[in-house]
Amino acid sequence: MAKDYYKILGVEKTASKDEIKSAFYKLAHKYHPDKNGGDEKKFKEVNEAYQILSDDQKRAQYDNYGRVFEGAGAGAGGFSGFGGFDPNDFQTGFDFGNLGDIFSEFFTGNTGPRTRRGRDISIEITISFADAIFGSERRILITKNSICDICGGNGQKPGTKRKKCSICNGQGKLHETKRSFLGTFTSVRECGTCNGAGTTPEEKCGSCRGRGIIRKQEEVRVRIPAGIDNGEMIRMTGAGEAILNGIAGDLYIKVNVAPDPVFSKEGFNLVMNREVKLSEALLGADHEIKTLDGTITVHIPEGVAMGEVLRIRGKGVPYGTGKRGDLLVKLAIKMPNKLSRKGKEAIEELKKEGY
Repeated sequence: MAKDYYKILGVEKTASKDEIKSAFYKLAHKYHPDKNGGDEKKFKEVNEAYQILSDDQKRAQYDNYGRVFEGAGAGAGGFSGFGGFDPNDFQTGFDFGNLGDIFSEFFTGNTGPRTRRGRDISIEITISFADAIFGSERRILITKNSICDICGGNGQKPGTKRKKCSICNGQGKLHETKRSFLGTFTSVRECGTCNGAGTTPEEKCGSCRGRGIIRKQEEVRVRIPAGIDNGEMIRMTGAGEAILNGIAGDLYIKVNVAPDPVFSKEGFNLVMNREVKLSEALLGADHEIKTLDGTITVHIPEGVAMGEVLRIRGKGVPYGTGKRGDLLVKLAIKMPNKLSRKGKEAIEELKKEGY
């Protein structure tokens, strides 16, 4: 049988939002489980009724069908929060401070300690344009928290033993009891003394003082992939800062590519501008061009136009397995500033021919 939410709050079906809110505050205060004479079951029932009737859409569904078609409220027994309910209205000394933690542990069952993870590190490097096109390897010195070389990360003096942690009694975790209006819950957190290991060194390592971690400078080899763009990030998993009884963080490397005075990159193609004389544009010519691969000879065909592009296959950006883009040579025709008498006569002859 469907619940009569109006009857639970003691209001008429025509009640306004303010009347519903006022009724809820009064009843919630009366039945609060932390008060003497409180009733947890009725408190949750009152809260459920308020969640439905204080929401216009849910109230309309309830009025029309006697139920609400979603995961919380009528029929589902779900919990969707307090809405307009202010816990500060109840001066009972009840602790609402950790409701998020309580709900997370209660509904997800996640009461175990999380996996410890070291801090991520981010750095920037600058590479040449050629290194960005063909790829390269860089060696970088960074200062970070690393596993102690003396004790290997266990924090104990070499040759000594470990003992059971006196704080957690070897469990590696501590149990804490929390109270809420839903009841009493037990949560689990990692022991801060042994960091979840359950044991501590009988004698601490003199190098890291029992931490298992020491701050030092390390050399990291970074492989720059071919074709990387300016501003791209390289992620090196586990190359960040180490942490005791956990996994190391990651190293993020932002790559800045220095601009090249001749070449630019468009996808997998390289682009360059080449200036040719007017006579070369008319009659054709051979040009020696210095590419990133070395010097090559490019033939300028006769009759090329301003802005025409010559495509040189396989001289662009490497990609895939043995594949490369092209080199695009954009031609610009250099016009003479001043013509000699013979030059003018030659142009006049061209003009007579219709050019």
